[in-house]
Amino acid sequence: MKNIPVVKVAIVAVSRDCFPMSLSETRRAAVVSAYQNKYGEIFECPTCIENELDMRKALAEVKEAGCNALVVYLGNFGPESAETLLAKEFGGPVMFVAASEETGDNLVQGRGDAYCGMLNASYNLKLRNIKAYIPEYPVGTAAECADMIAEFVPIAKAVIGLNNLKIISFGPRPQDFLACNAPIKQLYNLGVEIEENSELDLFEAFNKHAGDERIPEVVASMEQELGAGNKKPEILAKLAQYELTLLDWVEAHKGSREFVAIAGKCWPAFQTQFGFVPCYVNSRLTNMGIPVSCEVDIYGALSEYIGTVVSEDTVTLLDINNSVPQDMYEQEIKDKFNYTLKDTFMGFHCGNTASSKLSFCEMKYQMIMARSLPVEVTQGTLEGDIVPGDITFFRLQSTSDAKLTAYIAQGEVLPVATRSFGAIGIFAIPEMGRFYRHVLIQKNYPHHGAVAFGHFGKTLYEVFKYIGVEDIGFNQPKGMLYKTENPFES
Repeated sequence: MKNIPVVKVAIVAVSRDCFPMSLSETRRAAVVSAYQNKYGEIFECPTCIENELDMRKALAEVKEAGCNALVVYLGNFGPESAETLLAKEFGGPVMFVAASEETGDNLVQGRGDAYCGMLNASYNLKLRNIKAYIPEYPVGTAAECADMIAEFVPIAKAVIGLNNLKIISFGPRPQDFLACNAPIKQLYNLGVEIEENSELDLFEAFNKHAGDERIPEVVASMEQELGAGNKKPEILAKLAQYELTLLDWVEAHKGSREFVAIAGKCWPAFQTQFGFVPCYVNSRLTNMGIPVSCEVDIYGALSEYIGTVVSEDTVTLLDINNSVPQDMYEQEIKDKFNYTLKDTFMGFHCGNTASSKLSFCEMKYQMIMARSLPVEVTQGTLEGDIVPGDITFFRLQSTSDAKLTAYIAQGEVLPVATRSFGAIGIFAIPEMGRFYRHVLIQKNYPHHGAVAFGHFGKTLYEVFKYIGVEDIGFNQPKGMLYKTENPFES
């Protein structure tokens, strides 16, 4: 995927001037060795920081090396002002981690007190309003610190991505989908740019791509991808024309930004004017690493992009859609999987999930739209059951009064046939019923959720914390009451 950042990490050791600098330097070297042996490249900054002048020198060395993420390593107590000023002036994602003591046989000259120094570092970060990632237990051996740095990398990647992201949208949210509408103020607070366009601008660009000489090549790519699922070959040329329109728009409009996501329009007038629905094309761009949300869901596109960066894989955007029928649960889930009926639901969208994330796929028409429109203008969905396996369902959202909130829930897609239409799967999330009521409903989340294929809750939680989200909901285990949950439930 080309639409995500490449992270180059630097580690800078710091040393309190009343402690041996050699303690920080040798411990830093051990961390670098452990990281390189297990994870790969990391830049070891040669300057160990004791004061502000050292800080400027180290900063120059890190910048010269082309690093865009920074680990401040407390090999001993550390100089709290210089080390936090380094984080401030670096300007990118920063992590603080500290050395544990090495042996009971060397607790005089070999004691570093970084356990104490981390407290002062965190206090000074707060005083200076500096964001930094501090692991759950930020004090460790060289090997443990290397593992913590590895956990920081995807967090740094997401932060860098957001600071260099533009979301391109087309059209206002449909009237009956106001749930997808949210203030864009928080996008700017996150460092994200937004370019809002009319769907008429998109239609004009699409028409200008008529007869594009690249269309046959894209059609051939679609035919190869669909295989036996190519049930609507007559629509592929138009879909290819639309795909080229979006890709060319991205290149012409991303401006100073490196990365792009799209919030696209798909109804009510799209299908009658374009003559198709964009679901399949949306899935193909998302599979390329350019997430495309439906129904001009700007925060949905933002969430998808974060999931793409964190997972380094294709994501999707689904409606938290319908309950699993009791008889289906009894026949195919109960006694086979450790979930109650209320733990299950169906995640669905018309056909925007990439073929790589479907157990099987067919090009079809949009059945819901076709109930009130000619079938021929609703073609272009990619339908099939979503692949079974671990998933993370999540969303970053702005409230109506422009406050960031988020939720994260880990679960799985069950290997159970859905017997339904669209891109759809039977999802199981522990305690989903309570989560649905006391997070999704109680906190006014829209029906769209981003889906990453794997368990990425730990990383997503740290990303949301880093960017300043104070309210992060999750599927709390049984016995852990939500604030709004009735404690007297029978």
